Amino acid sequence: MRKIKIAPSILSANFAKLGDEVRLAEEGGADYIHVDVMDGHFVPNITIGPQVVKFLREETSVPLDVHLMIENPEFFIDDFISAGSSLLSVHMETCTHLHRVVQKIKSFPEVKVGVALNPATALTNLVNVLDEIDFVLIMSVNPGFGGQKFIPQTIDKINFLKNIINERNLSVEIEVDGGVNVGNAKELFKAGADILVAGSSIFSKDDIKKAIVDLRNATFV
Repeated sequence: MRKIKIAPSILSANFAKLGDEVRLAEEGGADYIHVDVMDGHFVPNITIGPQVVKFLREETSVPLDVHLMIENPEFFIDDFISAGSSLLSVHMETCTHLHRVVQKIKSFPEVKVGVALNPATALTNLVNVLDEIDFVLIMSVNPGFGGQKFIPQTIDKINFLKNIINERNLSVEIEVDGGVNVGNAKELFKAGADILVAGSSIFSKDDIKKAIVDLRNATFV
């Protein structure tokens, strides 16, 4: 039976209390800690680098799901993996030679490799690397900032991708990031999502642990 995985996104955490909030997420049963890396070029925001990933690796045993929203991600793969990434995703839009980048990440067998797609990016070219990756990260908002409204058309995109995965009998997971909350969690899970990334709907709550439990439970209501 398929079970949902929850990946709280530290983009919405209080960075002055980052260690404490990540530990609360771990106690709340988080499956992954989602780390958004932004460079101010590919997306209109700047966040963190490998040093913060290294700090997080020392603070929690939860796998770190590192999402590279940066140009030329192939130049930084070694740094983020050595810092402690457990999952690493790159954007299709930033990779001229996507297959080569995927193969570079796959050369680290302990790391799961993912490909991320912006809301307006079609799934067409993804099918050529789908059997080489572990997960697809579907952006359900335009990347760059937390707290944005979920784009409803994402549901159709997830459904379409899930059908392709099933038809090809692949074990590729679907991760969804952007505007995820208890109000749409069940629909996302039903459409085929395996991993839900949630930032403000977890870290903006007074009780982080309860917010994770509530989000997970919402998929079964």
